[in-house]
Amino acid sequence: MARRENPEINAGSMADIAFLLLIFFLVTTTMDVDSGVSKKLAEKPPVDFKPPIIKEKNIFEVSINRNNQLFVEGEIMELKDLKKAAMDFIDNGGGVGKVEDGVETGPCTYCKGAKDPDSSDHPNKAVISVESDRGTEYGTYVAVQNELLAAYTELRNRLSEEKYGVSFTELEEEFKTSNRKDESLRKKVEDIKNSYPQVISDTDPTNVQ
Repeated sequence: MARRENPEINAGSMADIAFLLLIFFLVTTTMDVDSGVSKKLAEKPPVDFKPPIIKEKNIFEVSINRNNQLFVEGEIMELKDLKKAAMDFIDNGGGVGKVEDGVETGPCTYCKGAKDPDSSDHPNKAVISVESDRGTEYGTYVAVQNELLAAYTELRNRLSEEKYGVSFTELEEEFKTSNRKDESLRKKVEDIKNSYPQVISDTDPTNVQ
């Protein structure tokens, strides 16, 4: 009786299949992304740069201590109230028609704030200063930043809807969809951004009591 030989397995083909499966899983697998705050860092100023003098009333002071307590203008505040407080400050429009360094400070023709003379003159003069303690939890810091960014977003959306009949969020998305080539949309986006410039200044972490 003749001896039957066992057929050999082509290992090369199995290696190709395994390699293809590896590529498939690498392409289709969703990776976890660390959460954070999307902000554009300021460029390093030149050596002879002299920072502009800012009126105290045009600065909105926000601080977070090591116990994650929030203070706004020296008074303790709940996180849920921060967005409205920031909006009231940015949109105050308390200027009286001056022009400083070529920048209009008021009156703001589109602001709907209280026009408090002791608060910000104009959105393009309003600065939000955030100070945190070295012991502040990162999650608390991010939550505070999110509320401040939400204040700007709501003000921009309101103005965009009044002027162009669409929210700024939708306007900006439409501009991105056009690969940033639509000049008409570009002018509208820049108009809203210039009307409510996002100015949030982060100081170096200190020991906030």
